[in-house]
Amino acid sequence: MNIPLPPGNILQQMYLKERLRSLKCGEFIEVGCGQGYISKLLLDLGWRGTGYDLNPSVVKKATHLNQAAIDQCQYNVNNEDWFSANQDSKVDLVISCLVLEHLDDFKESCYFNKCRQMLKPGGRMILFVPGSPKHWGIEDEIAGHYRRYTSSDMQQKLEQFNFSQIHLAGLTYPLSNWLLPLSNFLVEKAEQKKLKSTIQQRTQASGDRRVLFKTSFPFLLKLILNEAVMYPFYLLQKSNLNHPYALILYAEAKL
Repeated sequence: MNIPLPPGNILQQMYLKERLRSLKCGEFIEVGCGQGYISKLLLDLGWRGTGYDLNPSVVKKATHLNQAAIDQCQYNVNNEDWFSANQDSKVDLVISCLVLEHLDDFKESCYFNKCRQMLKPGGRMILFVPGSPKHWGIEDEIAGHYRRYTSSDMQQKLEQFNFSQIHLAGLTYPLSNWLLPLSNFLVEKAEQKKLKSTIQQRTQASGDRRVLFKTSFPFLLKLILNEAVMYPFYLLQKSNLNHPYALILYAEAKL
């Protein structure tokens, strides 16, 4: 079933599709694939690849969502740690959506180094990470985040690990900022007990959260939670790509 996605996710995916139109399709790895929506976007555009996630329940959902591609040997999804996975062939793209902020400083360095190891010459790395450290809040704590990023933070990381920056952009502004007080209220009401868990447990659970009107929506809301209705907000997003308070940072780089 084509379930409604949160408005911020819709805006992010719309932007990703626009960026991918300039790339030749090839092989990808999605790190922390969650329920498989980004992988499906890539597969629908003609890519083929592999998803990795530590949470077995979301791996089942990603498998179900992308079963047709799996049956056609265009995709596979693995319930294992990408850092220790044995994948010999290099790929054209490594992508992750809201993963890097879950890694401590050492693992964050390992991530960039593993990307360098797995990418073909000229291959791309695409990252979605939380932006605007000013907006650190309850959801960061509950989801098991270590940090939010500024554009300068990301630029320094790319330089440190010898990636050539292609594009940086702030996404979901201003819509996500308008919705943030409601979002924080819903998250605190539904998930505050998760703060008693370890940060590792919160990270593993972050890909399968069920917060009504935040991460899950009644099916009828598909009438408004779709790309056509969201298009005016997409235009607003595009006119504010450099806004320092954008809650999502998009980074694209190559070897």
